Amino acid sequence: MKTKFDIITSTCVPLPLENVDTDQIIPARFLKATTREEKFFGDNLFRDWRYHPDGSLNKDFVLNDPTYGGQILVAGKNFGSGSSREHAAMEPRFLNVRVILAKSFARIHETNLKKQGMLALTFTDKADYDKIRERDLISVMGLKDFASGRTLKVVLHHEDGSKESFEVQHTYNEQQIAWFRAGSALNAR
Repeated sequence: MKTKFDIITSTCVPLPLENVDTDQIIPARFLKATTREEKFFGDNLFRDWRYHPDGSLNKDFVLNDPTYGGQILVAGKNFGSGSSREHAAMEPRFLNVRVILAKSFARIHETNLKKQGMLALTFTDKADYDKIRERDLISVMGLKDFASGRTLKVVLHHEDGSKESFEVQHTYNEQQIAWFRAGSALNAR
């Protein structure tokens, strides 16, 4: 029997950029992969930002810093713009990202994230984006009662021991919530 979970808590993976397009998420040259073997996926997420042109690791990029090896990616406006590249929604899963909290999503990319079992959330109050600090631990609360039309709660656990909370919204319908609970649309019945 499957049990429902109520909270996802993780370090923050800050990506304070706007208009991140699907070619930046996974460059087109890596779309040749037809298997789900890890050697094809994950390493190419934000490939041109994570690696230098010579193939060496860019140690300054957030996803290459183990401090930010979390499950909650925080992004700016229009995350996932560009083509309807399904690989761009799949890639974050291979680095254990489960939640993308953004100011806004490109519509098709948001739907593709849902199909991949990802939690795509936006700020109810856009000013709450500025409350998130680089080294925060973030909790997404209320997942047992996750339902269409209902907000979820985010609690920020700041490095100094203080906490802040705010509401986040989503556009999931009941079928898409089932995809999230099952881990992807392919796993849902």
